[in-house]
Amino acid sequence: MGDSTDMTEAPDSPGALVSQIRQVLACGSGSGVNAATALTALVAQNLDDLPLPGGGDTLGRWRALAAVAAIDLSLAKLYEGHTDALAILRELRAAEPQAKGTWCVWAAEAPQARVHITSAGLNIVHLSGTKSWCSGAATADHALLTAWDAAADAPQLVSVHLRQPGVVVDSSPWKAVGMAGSASLDVHFDGATGHLVGDSGAYLQRPGFWQGGAGIAACWWGGAVGIGLALKNSQASQPASALSSFKLAALGKVELALAETAAVLREAAAWIDAHPAADASRVVLTARLSAEQCAKRVLDEVGAAMGATPFCRDEKFAKAAADLPVFIRQSHAERDCQALGERISRGGHAWRL
Repeated sequence: MGDSTDMTEAPDSPGALVSQIRQVLACGSGSGVNAATALTALVAQNLDDLPLPGGGDTLGRWRALAAVAAIDLSLAKLYEGHTDALAILRELRAAEPQAKGTWCVWAAEAPQARVHITSAGLNIVHLSGTKSWCSGAATADHALLTAWDAAADAPQLVSVHLRQPGVVVDSSPWKAVGMAGSASLDVHFDGATGHLVGDSGAYLQRPGFWQGGAGIAACWWGGAVGIGLALKNSQASQPASALSSFKLAALGKVELALAETAAVLREAAAWIDAHPAADASRVVLTARLSAEQCAKRVLDEVGAAMGATPFCRDEKFAKAAADLPVFIRQSHAERDCQALGERISRGGHAWRL
């Protein structure tokens, strides 16, 4: 599997993009990261111009996402959404990537919250209804969201400029502690104007739907790296005579978990680049489930090894430890396991070394 040190330190791996991201975020992190402000800083430096999924450097894209996640997970949520929106717009050949500012992707379809297309012109639509789980709603400039036409049986992707009448952001349902900075609020639309992006159903049917889903796994893995580094650094600062065998054993388990998922992510990125137009669902489900399990294991091992102290006396660690369990709940857990099993059961798949 190669050098395991490279696996666990991928956010620090050589590369101009990752180095620049870390430099920009280091400049503004003296008292913690404000996710919206930090995203604006990254965009201003053109550090949102990531390699496109399936474009030959998918791993480079994921390394950038992981690097941000290792620093702050709420920021990673906004950064991943912004860069995903730019990739979607390019994939569907929309004109909006030239629009200045920050972007979000809002595709959750909560049972009690749906946005409807109330009228449509050649390319312009009017929207009504409510969208839930809108990360960055209070600060973003634009959003890509799924909406429904009465005549369609699949969602239609629509781009919306958020600074217009008919768009109201509602923060009252948001009570989060973990991932609080992602501010995944409700947004109410009352006649707001939007533009069609692609055909009906194109958002789900395009290859980038699954390819983009693996970017979330890279964020989860990066978040686990951030947690693991707390344990690593606690031992690196100790003289050899003071090293704890219990903590070293936990650090070894953290290394194993991170190395295993790093290998899965590298293999997934290589497969996607080799098959850019293929259905990547099996590969992506494997990567996401691996990253979820990795995050859980790292949280457990580091917590058991270090006790309550960093949770109570290290603000950055405490925030990351609160954020990561919430972020990985973007996984569909057993439903994703079932979906992966279904794909494997169809044949055409063999386990090999």
